[in-house]
Amino acid sequence: MTLKKLVRIAALAALLTTAANTAEAIARTPQENSALKSISAKLGAVRTMNGEFVQFGPTGDRTEGKFFLARPGKVLFKYDPPTPISVVADGKSVLVHDKRLQTYDIWPLSKTPLKFLLDSTLDLASSKRVNSVTIEPDLIRVAVVDDSKFGGGTLTLFFDAASKELRQWTVTDEQGLETTVAIYNVEVGNKLSKKIFRIDYNAATNSRRDNSDR
Repeated sequence: MTLKKLVRIAALAALLTTAANTAEAIARTPQENSALKSISAKLGAVRTMNGEFVQFGPTGDRTEGKFFLARPGKVLFKYDPPTPISVVADGKSVLVHDKRLQTYDIWPLSKTPLKFLLDSTLDLASSKRVNSVTIEPDLIRVAVVDDSKFGGGTLTLFFDAASKELRQWTVTDEQGLETTVAIYNVEVGNKLSKKIFRIDYNAATNSRRDNSDR
C-alpha cells in the first residue's frame, strides 16, 4: 500500500471514527465476532514488527518516521527530522523524549492506549472494551474504549479486511481530539535489539529535577 493511498485512507478514517464514537454500542453479529477472532489470532502471532509511519495530529499537522515493535509491551517511534521527538515503551513505562527541549515525560504503559497495541494476549472477541465493529469492503474498524487516567478516550484500530493486518489507528481523547497513525512498508518477524527499547530513567529523573529548580 502506497503512502499516498494511506494518506487518503487516514483522512477518511478520521471522519468515520468521529461518527462511530457517537453511536451506541450494539450486539455484535456472527460476522463481526468472526472478524474479531481472526484479527486477534493474526495479532497474537506477531512478536516483532517494524516499518514506517505517518501521523496526523489534532490540528492537521503531519509527521513521519520509523517504528519498531516487540510484543509484549515494547515499541519505539523515531520521528524524522525536523521533529525532535521519540516515543519508547519498555514494557512498564512510556517515555516521550523531546531532544530539542531536553524534556522527558514518562507514563505507566498500563495507563496509555498503547497497552492494547502491545498486549500479546489481547482477545478482541471477548474484550468488554470493544465498543463497536464496522466491516467494510476494504477495512475492518474496531473501536476500543479506554478509561485510563492518562489518555483516556477511544482507540480505533483499522485492519485490512482480507489479510486482517493492522493498517492504522486513531486515538480520540476525552476532549474529542484525534491523532491518527498509519503504518506502511511493514515487516514482521525481524530480530530487534532489546537496546532500542531501553528507557534512561536516570536522565528522566535528572531532567525533572533540573526543571523544578528553575
